[in-house]
Amino acid sequence: MKAVLVTAFGGTEGMVYTEVEMPSIHPKQVLIRVEKTSVNFADIKSRYGKKGGGNLPFIPGLDAAGVIERVGSEVQSLHVGQRVIAFPHNGSYAEYIVADENLAFAIPDQLDFDTAAACPIVSFTSYKLLADVARLEKGETVLIHAAAGGIGTTAIQLAKLLGAGKVIGTVGSESKAAIALEAGADHVIFTDREDFAEKVNEWTDGEGANVILDSIAGRVTEKSMECLAPYGRLVHFGNASGEVGQIRTIDLHASCRSVLGFSLGTTRSKRPQLLRETAERVLPYLADGRLKIKVGRRFALAEAAKAHEWVESRQSTGKVLLDVR
Repeated sequence: MKAVLVTAFGGTEGMVYTEVEMPSIHPKQVLIRVEKTSVNFADIKSRYGKKGGGNLPFIPGLDAAGVIERVGSEVQSLHVGQRVIAFPHNGSYAEYIVADENLAFAIPDQLDFDTAAACPIVSFTSYKLLADVARLEKGETVLIHAAAGGIGTTAIQLAKLLGAGKVIGTVGSESKAAIALEAGADHVIFTDREDFAEKVNEWTDGEGANVILDSIAGRVTEKSMECLAPYGRLVHFGNASGEVGQIRTIDLHASCRSVLGFSLGTTRSKRPQLLRETAERVLPYLADGRLKIKVGRRFALAEAAKAHEWVESRQSTGKVLLDVR
């Protein structure tokens, strides 16, 4: 089968489209013929050797959509011919992937492969952050940092679907504001020239945001504490700034506020069973169109290096897909 291999850490010149051996499956796994896979920024970090790249060479990619070709002898919930999304064992930039039964999820008939391939990381992460970690309650105010990104735009929509009263997004420049507003944000803050904590407090009559989603860390985390409401929950799930933020214990106990952490990668590895309910909640939103995931550009699997370059250019909006079939 054909696949993309990262043969050297660093630039895209280390990405090679080549022939590799067909993977075999264990009793509790399924073999999936991939239709489409998505490009996530974590794929780029792994190419540089910064996140989960493993030993060279390796196939990058976290998620895919396709059709089950073979099932292991102990698989009970899935069958050959079923359309699924999956988090594979050894990368998704390939014509065939292997996934554990509990990390492959049947998709509704009305859900097209483009949306299916674009959704797993952003929709599962966003739902877990809001519903399970932050435990969003109806009417609460949500602040979402990096609101124009894939998780940002998905989280805006899901926050509204889950009953948020007000959703505020931060973006790095005015050019990205329209993306967050189109996703449903009530207000957008330009962090290149505005004090986001000050604006959030202004728009909430000094109360602050009940839930803050922070994938940036560093100074953004520290400043978020200036606009986190009493009993508020700040959920940290990324480190885009590369900086370490400091939280003071004095800012927590009397105000009953919480700082929480989440990683979809850790959850897939250590508690994959938790994602079954997530899929059951999220996929209907996608199937009936209440949750939309924008696809920005598509590349052939053989053009994976170009797709990485496009994402790294910071020009991309929406999800970038790789067409395998």
